Amino acid sequence: MTRYIVALAAILSLGLFACSKEESGITIGVAGPISGSEAVFGEQFVHGAQRAVADINAKGGVLGKKLNLVIGDDACDPKQAVSVANDMASKGAVFVAGHYCSGTSIPASDVYNESGIVQISPASTSPDYTDRGLPNVFRVCGRDDAQGPTAAAYVAAHFAGKRIAVVDDKSTYGKGLADEFKKAMNAKGITEVLHESISAGEKDYTPLVSKLKQAQADVLYFGGYKTEGGLITRQMREQGLKTILVGGDALVTDEFWSITGPAGEGTLMTFGPDPRLDPKNAELVAAFRADKYEPEAYTLYTYAAVQAWAQAVEKAGSTDAAKVEAALKSNKFDTVLGQIGFNAKGDMDAPGYVFYVWKNGKYAYAG
Repeated sequence: MTRYIVALAAILSLGLFACSKEESGITIGVAGPISGSEAVFGEQFVHGAQRAVADINAKGGVLGKKLNLVIGDDACDPKQAVSVANDMASKGAVFVAGHYCSGTSIPASDVYNESGIVQISPASTSPDYTDRGLPNVFRVCGRDDAQGPTAAAYVAAHFAGKRIAVVDDKSTYGKGLADEFKKAMNAKGITEVLHESISAGEKDYTPLVSKLKQAQADVLYFGGYKTEGGLITRQMREQGLKTILVGGDALVTDEFWSITGPAGEGTLMTFGPDPRLDPKNAELVAAFRADKYEPEAYTLYTYAAVQAWAQAVEKAGSTDAAKVEAALKSNKFDTVLGQIGFNAKGDMDAPGYVFYVWKNGKYAYAG
């Protein structure tokens, strides 16, 4: 994790220096967990946004002006996210690709709305993010009330008659996702054998594992992030449980396997379609890899967020938030995610969630 923080700190200083040297351009931002337990996702955000900016600038920029990128670290902390949002406003940013955690995107969006800044999150899935009716919020990912039911349908079909447990980490994202899964599962006539909440940041989840063993859970649906999900999985195996963990998009990172090792084999999770597999993105993916960076998970989703905003600005003929918001909601945009658009709330109208499974240290589409 330290290497992510050090590398991104260097990137951050370079980004801010570039902005100060070229004030005639258009300032945009990318915000996420550059530090903390979710820093791997912040790294993906930064790499995706940086390459998108570089590629757009190489083609003449936006409205004939170069884009200048500033980077904000919220560490997935709501208070820090508000500080980041205020800092983005003070630097004159007109757009922010961010944030990662729903619990940071939501408070930050209030500041962005007041400051006339368009926000497109590559990753925040809480329904509350767009349901509050702010005109400036958009996302290029799905919603928990789509992700949870997708998982419930899969579990019902593939684990019929099995004993299901539901656990969340109390976060906006984790609890919201677990609640949506439970609601959809219960609607199918399936009642969970255990429903628990854990405290994120702990290292020992033995008490939870003991409860899972006592409940004889065959499947554990976990609403939470990779660190806790990985530790629970590993500790289940250490206690001899074969319970299969099913989770959401926060498990889609190689760091999950670095925590679980072989214990993670067979773990299932939902995420959007992998844009790396689209032949149209082959050249872009190769460019990332040539720089020795694998554009997994949210890297290309962040790239798409910048693409959509830039194309909306060109259609609006202005960076004015109201005009760009209207353009985003009334047009289609060609991105690395395919052609996408946004509804009145700011939710993306692209394909939804699919299932992935961990095998031999890598994740791939599940059958």
